[in-house]
Amino acid sequence: MRTMTDTASSRTTQLRVLALAGGIATVASTFLSWTYTAEFPGDLTVYGYPGGLQVLTLTAGLLIALFALSALGVKGLRWLTPTGSTKALQLFALGALATTWFTVIAIAVELGGVVNLEPGGFVAAVATVIPVVAAFLLPDDTRKATRPKELPSWAEILIIVAAFAIGLFVFTYGIDTEYAELFTGYLLTVGFAATALFRAGLIARLNGLTTKYRMIAVSAAFVAAAAFPFTQNTDQFTLIAVNILIFATVALGLNIVVGLAGLLDLGYVAFLGVGAYTAALVSGTTASVFDVHFPFWAAVLTGAVVSLIFGVLIGAPTLRLRGDYLAIVTLGFGEIFRIAVGNLDGVSGPRITNGPNGVPNIPDLNFFGYNFGESHTVLGFELGSYANYYLLMLLAMILVVIVFSRAGNSRIGRAWVAIREDETAATAMGINGFRVKLIAFALGATLAGLAGTVQAHVQHTVVPEMYVFAGPVPPNSAFLLAAVILGGMGTISGPLIGASLLYLIPAKLQFLQDYQLLGFGIALILLMRFRPEGLIANRRAQLEFHETDQLDVPDDKPGAGVSTAKAGA
Repeated sequence: MRTMTDTASSRTTQLRVLALAGGIATVASTFLSWTYTAEFPGDLTVYGYPGGLQVLTLTAGLLIALFALSALGVKGLRWLTPTGSTKALQLFALGALATTWFTVIAIAVELGGVVNLEPGGFVAAVATVIPVVAAFLLPDDTRKATRPKELPSWAEILIIVAAFAIGLFVFTYGIDTEYAELFTGYLLTVGFAATALFRAGLIARLNGLTTKYRMIAVSAAFVAAAAFPFTQNTDQFTLIAVNILIFATVALGLNIVVGLAGLLDLGYVAFLGVGAYTAALVSGTTASVFDVHFPFWAAVLTGAVVSLIFGVLIGAPTLRLRGDYLAIVTLGFGEIFRIAVGNLDGVSGPRITNGPNGVPNIPDLNFFGYNFGESHTVLGFELGSYANYYLLMLLAMILVVIVFSRAGNSRIGRAWVAIREDETAATAMGINGFRVKLIAFALGATLAGLAGTVQAHVQHTVVPEMYVFAGPVPPNSAFLLAAVILGGMGTISGPLIGASLLYLIPAKLQFLQDYQLLGFGIALILLMRFRPEGLIANRRAQLEFHETDQLDVPDDKPGAGVSTAKAGA
């Protein structure tokens, strides 16, 4: 028996060494030329200097080697795998394989055959197979994470700061990618790497630290987000970041309605339009029928209040409906809003919104003499107009996050969750279901209107086509709902991540414009199958969707058949 155990242990060690060798070979392959022509984006023709997609393969190879060393028990690296190394190694190896083979295939397809590959490309393709084979032959060593070693407070705070700094670097690298091939490889590498870190238990460890030092973690997150404009030389990608923040803020407002209160709202984008049109009409533009020019703070309050009024007016007669009936009514409201603002042109109806032409030439915001449309030098860095709006929208999103977190943890928040879980039972316990749902609907509308006021000035125009149920350009109701579901209903970070992905992917991969809904539909199906609680799981939803067998009884005990049947179901 002991000999068999020693043999198995020796085989495991050999496979981990093989995975390490594969990771090193993968890294080495990136210093070779993969193709002989610079026509492929990134110029992969240089020896000794990785470029473009080779950098992603290099990163994946380094991670494979690092976690293989941790699996081998190298002192100082064991903390990398608190819940086991096998699953993490498998995912890192798959990430390297996917990125490298995508690059090799893209070279062959775009340049006209495998003849365009240099020996380095074939070496990389073979080298990335080695760690995959080794990792999948390893026995599963998943274990329960032990209590981490207590570190000094300064060290734990430093880890939190480093984690957010790395997050900023990864996000900046992705948004700054200049061609579709590099962004696709970036998605593959980051997707597999994030999943691997989760399976290794590092994400859980980091969550524990951020919970322990909550205020420091929140401050670090804000500083990292605010630092993004200072990493950009132009406004080219800052505009994408501004729109991501607008999309994410509106998605977080929808999360109150859908994620907390459980109300399926398919016309939520109309409230964004109400806030945008209101701000546009009082902005002082010559295209407005109202000869008024509100200051910034008054325009924001006006847009939020008008959206609140519309939320109450729409919610009061409709929130007595449930389920699909409520969804149909809200869908109708969204379409009515789009058609109505398209007809208020002085011909089909009163002249208010200029109909299909919308309200153009919306001036830039001017707040206490700070013109958001002009470049400003801050801390030695020149910030363009979109960088100004980015920082403003970041403050608006922080306000929405505070409102969401405070409301979700309050008495009214618990009432929303009770209504979402079982409205009949909640009503029987004394909760006024209609009033509670109306508050959620009105609050969500207000937050959407707040984001709309900033969007109007960022886009400098508002037209009816910007506020549809489904269209090629987010935000729209379908994309907002998908962001909440994909990210994780009832959480704060879930919709933010979901909105970022759903906006960034179409913005960087232009060839997917005509297939966005198909892609998101497939993503939703896969998510429902493998992670129904969303990318960032709400603890309650995670327990509901992933039943445990804690109550199962042994087969030799009475009732074992019932327990087994339950587990099978």
